[in-house]
Amino acid sequence: MRPSFDGQVIHDVMSTVSMIHFMELAGRKIILPFLEEGEEGAGFAIDVRHVGPAVVGQEVTFRAICTEVTSKRVVCGVLAGTKWNLVGKGSFTQAIFQKRDMIQRIEELQNRLKAENVP
Repeated sequence: MRPSFDGQVIHDVMSTVSMIHFMELAGRKIILPFLEEGEEGAGFAIDVRHVGPAVVGQEVTFRAICTEVTSKRVVCGVLAGTKWNLVGKGSFTQAIFQKRDMIQRIEELQNRLKAENVP
């Protein structure tokens, strides 16, 4: 979970990518009990700041708090922190949609790729 580029670790801290992954996971856990039959959610927007380090060995806690719900969106405030400091903060928005609609969109894109002979 450390930042690395081209196989080289840059710092012995939690990477921003890893922090965002766990923020999204915390937000997803908020919506799961409320999704109706045939519904799904997906990341729509994320706006976060990586404000402090979490060094290797520190435990990081992630929290998501639902702040807004509409028929098509769920917005969560997200926080990451250690026992001693704030690591990240921001918001994560999920789009709520019918699974069948997403399946159809994916199939349409796959068909376009096949038509262009893209493997």
